[in-house]
Amino acid sequence: MGWTDDRVEQLKSLWTEGLSASQIARALGGVTRNAVIGKVHRLGLAGRATPTRSDRPRLPSAPKVSMRTYAPEPPVVEEDPVTLEDGSHATVLTINDRMCRWPIGDPAENEFHFCGRKPKNGSPYCEAHARKAYQPQQARSRDKGRMVG
Repeated sequence: MGWTDDRVEQLKSLWTEGLSASQIARALGGVTRNAVIGKVHRLGLAGRATPTRSDRPRLPSAPKVSMRTYAPEPPVVEEDPVTLEDGSHATVLTINDRMCRWPIGDPAENEFHFCGRKPKNGSPYCEAHARKAYQPQQARSRDKGRMVG
């Protein structure tokens, strides 16, 4: 169903009375809530009549949320990869478990090598590359989606 002049006038009237887009769609019939919202925006209709503060239903207040302080991690300072005794870098053939295994370059290229520095305790990477590899997990609400009761 299209937007005739009469329907547009009815939309304007209902909008200024403060009806929601869903209520207007039901009153007009043959249009969706989204169609009403789109037409309201195209017409440039301003805000609607709203109930006075005493007429509005009271909503329960949101629970207080404690704010955590955030201390950013210091910047990661990467050092140059280790140069072996023969002047080369650690490769797939020369890397061992006492060397940082952070890959440097494109594996398809001849210049591909590994960092080779001393790894951080229990990690396959040196301190700088471990900090780069293991980013802290974003804070999540543990209660999100969990039912209480």
